[in-house]
Amino acid sequence: MNFYETVFILTPVLSDDQAKEAVQKIENDIKSFGGNIKHSENWGLRKLAYPIQKKSTGFYFLVEFEAESPAIADFETELKRDERVIRFLTVKMDKDHVAYAERRRAKLAKA
Repeated sequence: MNFYETVFILTPVLSDDQAKEAVQKIENDIKSFGGNIKHSENWGLRKLAYPIQKKSTGFYFLVEFEAESPAIADFETELKRDERVIRFLTVKMDKDHVAYAERRRAKLAKA
């Protein structure tokens, strides 16, 4: 199994409850494709670098997970189908990236 990190942006017209529901659905999708979630972060409402679908802000979220390679294509297809997700990026984490993420999580836990 490989480690992956996905950052996705949800449309800003969602309420907090709707955003939490969308994140829960995405996490359930990862689990349904055989993935194991390691860490999830809410980065909050942020300004976009450029307008997307006539929106200038969005809710940013980060999910770190472990999954098999074929599951990523199915997971990204689900993200594309979800109208609440306006952008996403999935990156395969190498050993240095995984070590950095673990140090970062430990630092956040102390704060």
